[in-house]
Amino acid sequence: MTRYAGGLPGVAVAREYKYMCSDPGQELIRQDIRDHGLDRIVVAACSPHLHEHTFRQAVALGGLNPYYFHMVNLREHDAWVHTDKAAATEKAMDLVRAAVRRVKWHVPLEPRQVSIQADVLVVGGGIAGIDAALTLANAGKHVYLVEREPTIGGHMAQFDKTFPTLDCAACILTPKMTAVKAHRNITLWTMAEVRQVEGYVGNFSVTVCRKPRYVLEDLCVGCLECIQACVYKQAKVPDAFNLGLGKRKPVYIPFPQAVPQVVVIDPETCIEFKSGKCKKTCVEVCAERHAIDFHQKEEIRTIQVGAIVLATGFEVFDAARIPYYGYGLYPNVYTALEVERLVNASGPTGGEILLRDGRKPATVGIVHCVGSRDEHTNRYCSRVCCMYSLKLAHLIKEKTGAEVYSFYIDVRAPGKAFEEFYNRVAEEGVIFIRGKVADIYPAGNGDGRVILQAEDTLLGMVRKIPVDMVVLSTGLEPRADAAAVRRLFNIGCSSEGFFLERHPKLAPVNTFADGIFMAGCCQGPKDIPDTVAQSGAAAAQALALIDAGVVELEPNTAHVVEDACSGCKTCIPLCPYSAISFVEEKRAYINEILCKGCGTCVAACPSGSIRQNLFEDEEIFDEIEGLLVPA
Repeated sequence: MTRYAGGLPGVAVAREYKYMCSDPGQELIRQDIRDHGLDRIVVAACSPHLHEHTFRQAVALGGLNPYYFHMVNLREHDAWVHTDKAAATEKAMDLVRAAVRRVKWHVPLEPRQVSIQADVLVVGGGIAGIDAALTLANAGKHVYLVEREPTIGGHMAQFDKTFPTLDCAACILTPKMTAVKAHRNITLWTMAEVRQVEGYVGNFSVTVCRKPRYVLEDLCVGCLECIQACVYKQAKVPDAFNLGLGKRKPVYIPFPQAVPQVVVIDPETCIEFKSGKCKKTCVEVCAERHAIDFHQKEEIRTIQVGAIVLATGFEVFDAARIPYYGYGLYPNVYTALEVERLVNASGPTGGEILLRDGRKPATVGIVHCVGSRDEHTNRYCSRVCCMYSLKLAHLIKEKTGAEVYSFYIDVRAPGKAFEEFYNRVAEEGVIFIRGKVADIYPAGNGDGRVILQAEDTLLGMVRKIPVDMVVLSTGLEPRADAAAVRRLFNIGCSSEGFFLERHPKLAPVNTFADGIFMAGCCQGPKDIPDTVAQSGAAAAQALALIDAGVVELEPNTAHVVEDACSGCKTCIPLCPYSAISFVEEKRAYINEILCKGCGTCVAACPSGSIRQNLFEDEEIFDEIEGLLVPA
């Protein structure tokens, strides 16, 4: 192969080195440039996505413009996809020959530098968003934290304990929530959503809509007297924070430790909004502070930020999608998150695990992998279900003394102290049955009991076990609006719907949109420690970008040949980065800072007036000819 490459027209030096991306390999390139006066470099190795930047740097250090370099991908395009070695070798020769023909047309290019805004936007106020915001704020950056709910905290605020240490979730979370509100470098906007994102890395213009809570945050002191004074004598509205297991009034606070500690008025259930005939006793008790404003409107704010961290979280799988489990049909079938609220001291039952008729369960069945590892729902493992099932088994047994059956496919306990926690729960008397539950149906005696039917694969028999209560260990899914959020921020999604990282190993918190990072379960299912670790990584990436002061943009952008442009506007709606505008009388203009070099406009232009650096016609035509015509 090296001998063949060395014999191609115009090739002065051809070398073979096993580890070309290593320091000795790069030094070999630099030395050859100096010794032989080389003016073009071709490296035939692995993916340019992985090491093109590495070799461009080596070429630049050798005294040559880095864009006189071209890379041939012999790994994914050849070696990894063919079994016929002889044919693969011939293909490698063709690819190298084409690259040599192409690279002679390369011209020197220079990256463009743009300054960076120092502020950061964090979208999502769960534990990932909270930790990322605090990390950035503690580093001296001003952070806008945007959360759509009335309070920050996310799903973690609903938990009672955390596995495997059984620490109080609120004891860990609420100090961080309070720190966010008190931090001078954090602007916290709850009941807010991002409506529009414009601009480019280092200079994003973001429009945020703050919805009215009908209580003025600056004036409310969190005394909660308005809740007591509400004309609703009893709480009648299903409480979303408690998943409908409890009730609240139209004037409410989501949970006692909510941040901000500001009351919310629900316009969907408040009498004043529905009929205008409320006595407004809430206004009367707040007469001194005038914090209640029924005429409050949406507020639109536009902010300028240099980087964005997405921490929009997840949704719990809807167990009603598997009808044979009876969720929503049988009253004593619960989801795991509902049981989290039942065992929580601030929950609807004050921490008592009670059935809907008020009895304590004597037997409980926990069903693993509901909405995970299933061909009909989600094929992926949600990672946390096994461990939180063990945690709930421990808490249920501790609080009720019930006999607990845990139906599992495999118990996955790979984390620190996870296996020890599994052994602890087993020693406490929880009965583990290796088998997927195939059906749940009433016992038929009228007492609300149900029968769990599963094949015990260890005993080789079908078991039917009557229980008072069923806990469905539901998996984690992307949020319902994940696709809309993806389009808003112009990032990618995986096949499961989670946001897609730039590289699963080397860039797990970066997206394909420069300057936009992600953390937590919006990227994929993970537990709290992994979420916090990833939020720190995302914050560090954002910090590194901002502290650089400037960002270097690749020059492989498109540009318009003014005299040839007919002004047809075909290119404008096709650009996924909104980089093209119409100027003067009949000419398109491409903002090279916004352009990402995708080439869509180049291919679509009917007059051929749009050209792209590194993808000029001469380069492409000669490369194709090099593939088709042997040397």
